Amino acid sequence: MDVYLIDGTYELFRHYFAVPGATDAEGNEIGAVRGVLTSVLSLLEKGVTHIGVATDHVIESFRNDLYPHYKTGEGIPEDLWSQFNLLEEALGAMGVLVWAMVEFEADDALAAAAVKAAQDKDVDTVIICTPDKDLSQCVVGDKIVQLDRRKNEIRNAEGVFTKFGVRPESIPDYLALVGDASDGYPGLPGWGAKGAASVLSIYPHLEDIPTDPKNWNSAIRGSAKLAATLFGSWEEAILYRKLATLRTDAPVFNEIEELRWKGQTDSFEAMCARLKSPNLLKKTAAVPR
Repeated sequence: MDVYLIDGTYELFRHYFAVPGATDAEGNEIGAVRGVLTSVLSLLEKGVTHIGVATDHVIESFRNDLYPHYKTGEGIPEDLWSQFNLLEEALGAMGVLVWAMVEFEADDALAAAAVKAAQDKDVDTVIICTPDKDLSQCVVGDKIVQLDRRKNEIRNAEGVFTKFGVRPESIPDYLALVGDASDGYPGLPGWGAKGAASVLSIYPHLEDIPTDPKNWNSAIRGSAKLAATLFGSWEEAILYRKLATLRTDAPVFNEIEELRWKGQTDSFEAMCARLKSPNLLKKTAAVPR
């Protein structure tokens, strides 16, 4: 069997900016939620049997305690923010397992679920549905892969190296050096994508990099400048890597069977009525169990 793990927060943002807005009978925005459920339905219609969705119930997490400039919910449009809880409720009514994160982030839940699912002997492939570069650290060979559903691109371990120039296990070190604007940490001055890839493709982790640039591989250009920046900002680099490292101890599921879709719940009809989506109810009911 294959297991599909979906970044619900990413999907909600994606549909908010991609589909026309719509409101329920009380004037509340529902367009993005309706779009996400339709997208999940398309997977079920294609025969996906095991599926889980991770969401950020709140945007802030334990990482905000580690770094004050880490991303927050500030700036999220109100009519998007109002759909977060509705998405979780709607997916649950659809019969889809949802992990709503508070202390952790949705990415942590995806990482934890991917590792746990891959350990099950009945699982062939774990597909993490998100283009987020953070999740590239979870890719393992062809066992755990990423799927960018918008581009219909699958990224296995070889694909991660092709895209970033580093292996999956080096992604947190890579992000520590180049930064991640979407998460709010800057990386180190002078370290771009090419420089980080050239170093980490040889020395996989920060601790592996020789402190004396004279001992660096001769293929690495600008070694003296890069070394000065790295070792002069070592504590920052280690902090940024910690921010970039996904936690695999987030609470997700106990048994893989919990991810099996068994059909919509009794509350789904009322949810579809609220979402003004009678076709969603009809098509979901028609999906073979």
